[in-house]
Amino acid sequence: MRFAALLFDFDGVLIESEYVGNKQIADWLTANGHPTTPEVAMREFMGLGARDFHDALERYIDGPLPESFHTERQAEDERVMRDGVGEVAGAVAFVRALPATLPRAVVSSSSSDWIRRHLAHIDLSGEFGDHIYSGREHVARGKPAPDLYLHAAAALGVAITDCAIIEDSPVGATGAVASGGYVIGLCAGSHCDVAHADRLRAIGADAIASSFDEVARLLAL
Repeated sequence: MRFAALLFDFDGVLIESEYVGNKQIADWLTANGHPTTPEVAMREFMGLGARDFHDALERYIDGPLPESFHTERQAEDERVMRDGVGEVAGAVAFVRALPATLPRAVVSSSSSDWIRRHLAHIDLSGEFGDHIYSGREHVARGKPAPDLYLHAAAALGVAITDCAIIEDSPVGATGAVASGGYVIGLCAGSHCDVAHADRLRAIGADAIASSFDEVARLLAL
């Protein structure tokens, strides 16, 4: 194993939530006079925490978000929390195959409740212990700042330079690169188009993986 710890983004890395969530955003925008595809929504909003996400949306529509957006978004979040979201292909087997003694953490822009609910849905509840860190709860600056990765590394007791970080979004990769960790840009989710790897390389990801099998080879597992 080349690294002393692994840091996992969540949405789009462990669960297939990015396309579902961004389609809902695109559908709302289109219905409210701002024609948008899921692909454009992913490019504009993917990986952003709540405050930055709302700010980005308001810039996109050039005005304040109406209450209808928050109502519909809450209803969608409640539906997904109830129904659950499946894994990114290979994610569960990869995490379960890690050495039991290898420190690992989730580093996500989502809430801790969201992360824990969907870890339970894919039967990974016990794999991260208390090391579940949310950019909206555990640090003052979420992604694309590097703070969340530095916070998780410190909590694990591992230097960030000895951590590998698995990220899928440009926002997340930006913060991960800035943190000083070894960044693997994962393009295994259904939301990743043919140009996704190039976007992550341009940000400075140290390696690109199209599957968790490739991640394992990069980590020499």
